[in-house]
Amino acid sequence: MAGLTLKNIYKKYPGGVVAVTDVNLEIRDKEFIVLVGPSGCGKSTTLRMIAGLEEISEGELYIGDRLVNDIAPKDRDIAMVFQNYALYPHMTVFDNMAFGLKLRKVPKDEIERKVNEAAKILDLTHLLDRKPKAMSGGQRQRVALGRCIVRSPKVFLLDEPLSNLDAKLRAQMRTEISKIHKKLGTTFIYVTHDQTEAMTMGDRIVCMKDGFVQQVDTPQNLYENPVNKFVAGFLGSPQMNFIDAVLKEEYGQFIVEFGSEDSKNHRGVKYQIIVPESKVNDELPNYVGKEVTLGVRPESIHDEEMYLSNATTGVIDAYVDITEMMGAETYLYLTCEGNNLTARVSPRTTARPGDDIKVAIDPNRIHLFDKETERAIVN
Repeated sequence: MAGLTLKNIYKKYPGGVVAVTDVNLEIRDKEFIVLVGPSGCGKSTTLRMIAGLEEISEGELYIGDRLVNDIAPKDRDIAMVFQNYALYPHMTVFDNMAFGLKLRKVPKDEIERKVNEAAKILDLTHLLDRKPKAMSGGQRQRVALGRCIVRSPKVFLLDEPLSNLDAKLRAQMRTEISKIHKKLGTTFIYVTHDQTEAMTMGDRIVCMKDGFVQQVDTPQNLYENPVNKFVAGFLGSPQMNFIDAVLKEEYGQFIVEFGSEDSKNHRGVKYQIIVPESKVNDELPNYVGKEVTLGVRPESIHDEEMYLSNATTGVIDAYVDITEMMGAETYLYLTCEGNNLTARVSPRTTARPGDDIKVAIDPNRIHLFDKETERAIVN
């Protein structure tokens, strides 16, 4: 088995287009690491450079201790699962899975043993005589995985393998792939634009934007301590609410203030959230009197009476635009002083579209970002 090291990796195309910029990454042996980001952020290009399908413009790539920049894909001891499965339609499942081994002149009895072992892991034993067209998307995806498993590679590369499946099957296959990773104990590098896949599957997540790595951390740390506004907004569904605010200091307390003021017509309201002492850091005093961006996760906005009656700060008035019943929870789409907010609340909520309600923002769960650089000030 093997870990990977990416040192100062760049991908430059003719005409000055830089797709990937200065990627430095240590991927541990047996780790499940997920590259995530919006379309065009460089995640698939990075994966293809690891596979050897794209040339590395600058930098060094090591698999284990071996520098592989100039080593052909077939000699890198990696296996890749593509988005479109790339199965041979005229071959049975057995022959699809055995094809790579036959090319390597592996003895027949060993091929049979390896294919049957992989089929057992993937629950494909009863489908070995079928051809791809007589199978569902999920079954074809498992065959594509099986074709990699039989080769016992050091590293598995998976490029958006679930994007062609329906929602239910995707959720099922997420757990299947995680189980397979645990069974095989191999390094998995997985590319997706779906942050739910990233959050649920990865030991660590590499969040990318415009060819740059923004942050590398565990799913929990990325969610709770994003380094900037992009990471905060990209991870989490529904996404984090962002509100333009001003930081003030009164009586030794830091206060985040937002809303509008129109004293002539007595319209507009200013709302204040006191920053808890546990969140005050050395950087905060530098932002007093300046504009900041307040970040609040939907689950940190509460409409329960019990919460509202105990709240000492952060209670705001909001108008309910839409409610979405999700079964175990309800999403409220709210407007407050020109800000659109999403709240994730209990399914027992009595809020209905058209209602004016009060909600409380949990001050212990707020995030603050620099308005200009979008860097996190407080998490």
